[in-house]
Order: sequence, then C-alpha cells, then structure tokens
Amino acid sequence: MKFQRTELPVGTPVVGMVGGGQLARMTQEAAVALGIQLRVLAEGPTVSAAQAVADAPVGDYRDPETVRRFAAEADVVTFDHEHVPTDLLRSLEADGVQVRPGPDALVHAQDKAVMRQRLDTIDAPAPAHQVVADRDDIADFAKRVGGFPIILKTTRGGYDGKGVWVVDGPDDPAVEAAFGAGVAILAEEKVDFVRELSAIVARSPHGQAVAYPIVESVQKDGICVEVTAPAPGLDPEKAAYAQQTALRIAGELGVVGVLAVEMFEARDGRLLVNELAMRPHNTGHWSIEGAVTSQFENHLRAVLDLPLGSPAARAPYTVMVNVLGGDVEDMHRGLLHCLARDPGLKVHFYGKSVKPGRKVGHVTAYGDDLEDVRERARHAAAYLTGTIDE
Repeated sequence: MKFQRTELPVGTPVVGMVGGGQLARMTQEAAVALGIQLRVLAEGPTVSAAQAVADAPVGDYRDPETVRRFAAEADVVTFDHEHVPTDLLRSLEADGVQVRPGPDALVHAQDKAVMRQRLDTIDAPAPAHQVVADRDDIADFAKRVGGFPIILKTTRGGYDGKGVWVVDGPDDPAVEAAFGAGVAILAEEKVDFVRELSAIVARSPHGQAVAYPIVESVQKDGICVEVTAPAPGLDPEKAAYAQQTALRIAGELGVVGVLAVEMFEARDGRLLVNELAMRPHNTGHWSIEGAVTSQFENHLRAVLDLPLGSPAARAPYTVMVNVLGGDVEDMHRGLLHCLARDPGLKVHFYGKSVKPGRKVGHVTAYGDDLEDVRERARHAAAYLTGTIDE
C-alpha cells in the first residue's frame, strides 16, 4: 500500500526525500512532530530510514523514471545524499517539480571543482587549489604552494575520507590511485590547521536564513567522530565571520535547506572552506537535543518555505560522539549501563548492522561543564562499542 493524498488530513504537505540513510531516518522524527508526510526513496527495504518511514518505495535514484514516479507523489523533493545526477534533477525542474536544493545549487556539493571555481568568484576563503591532469600538473602545483605534501581529491563521489589522498611527491603510489578513480582530480594545499570547524545554516526559498553556533569537529581516518557545540575557545569575531561566510555562500549559491560549510582553522589564523554539504549533516546532529530547533526540522521548514526556527543552543555545551562499529554486534546490550549511569544521555541508533568503522549511531550529552559533558558522551560511545566495559 502507498499513501495517497486523499488518505491524509487536508493540507498535509508531502516531502519526498531521495535516499534512505540515517539522515532521512532522523528527519522523520521532525516530520511527525510537524504533521508533515515524509516519503523516502530507499536503496533497499531494510535500510535505515525504511525502518522508520511507512511504505518507503525501493528504487535506484539514478533511474529517471523511478525518480519521476517518486517525485509525482510529493510537493517538494529533497535529499539524504548528494548523488542524484544533476541532469536528472534539471529534468525534474523542467517538469515543474519543486527540487530543493535545486540542481544549480546542489552541483556545488556534488563536484568539488565546480565548487572551488564558484567560491573563487565570490572570494570565499579557501586553500590553494587546482584541477590536475597528470604528474607534471601535480609537481607544478606543489611548487606553487611551497612543496609537498599536498592533497588530492576526487571531484565527485568522495565521502568519509574516501577519494582523498595525502601525496608526498609526483611518484607517490597515491597518485596512481587518484587518477585511477575515473573522475577529475583536484589538488589542494595541505593546510596546517589547528582544528576543523563546521558552520551550519538553513535558508528558505524567500531568503530567510538562520545560522547555528559554530562547532568543532574531530576527524579520525576521514570520519567525523566527535562534535562540540559551540567550538570551545573560538574567538567571537571568528565565529561571526564563519557564520557570515556560510550565510553568504548559501545566498550566492541559492541554497534551499540546510547547508553545512566545513572549515579549517589554520595555524596562521585563517578560516578556510574545505567542503560543502547541502543536506542535514553529521556535524549538526547535536542540534536534535542541543538546539531550540534541530537541523532536521529547519531543513523541512526551509524546503516547504515555512518560517525557520531558532538555531540557538539550549545549553552552554553539547557534545555528540558517533558510535562506530567495532567487535560488538549487539550494541543494545550496552543501553542498560549507559542510561542508568547517565539519565541525561541521549542515544540514537540508526538500525544498521555493525561493521568496523561504520556509523551505526550517536550519543549526545549537554550541560554547563565542558569536560564533564565530553566525558559522559565519550564514555557512552566507548561502552556501546565495547571499547570499555565499566
């Protein structure tokens, strides 16, 4: 059975989200509260969001007819990931489908070369960069930025550290791996950074926009493992600059929905744009409990052109730690200990089977004392994964 508009209360908005991952799963909670009908185009019948969203059709997001049939049942189409082909999205818009963010914006999150070129035109701060075609290009670029090491990235398809290589010279084996990826390659300056930051904003079609507190993110092996909101010790002027930069990018690119701007805080004081994501983002999961309005709710409000909610923090500090797969398959067995030890802890499981390094959930703690909040969140994540046993 599929939901039909006649079966829904009068005026119920229907949002179609392409992709059935944990982002769509967490969006469902916000949709239920607002009385929004969320529909999900899932990759399989048991993926994360398909367990939480009724009658989620299964289909290939790259197939035009599948996506068109899915879009026909929604007032607006949005995304759990950025991988839907740009041309397919343009054809949906030509058919009158509301696609948010639209393909002209989303392409900047799909293609890093397009992103860098566009951000250059608006003077957004960025590491030195250049599309490279061969080893000579790599050597020339390295000379221009002061030598090796440099970073190579696939312009399309990379995520969670995949499609990114640190290269120590033109003959580094990673160069062959990069050029063997089958897409254009972007070379970037290897930034000497103090830490990584994330600026999350939400923007509606009529231009209203809100900015969440700037957060600090910790990456391990290319995967986000911990987020602290707000970023501890960040100069207020730098925080305001990061928020203003993210808001400016959202406006210039015509983003509708949530935009995450990942940044480096360089040792020389610069704030540099590293990546863009045009959807709810891992560095915004803290906002479910930690902000007045979560990133998931504001994404829904934005794509439906509803007034946006306050992004203000509810507590002085919120820490989110990702729960990554390890040796323990039954993570639910750890809930008794974690919830008894810390009644204020919040746990989110994504309905995924455990695989080493896979994001299978996250925990969130908040409070007045940063070190106490960090300890609580880290302890819970470590206990659930079996890293500690007390």
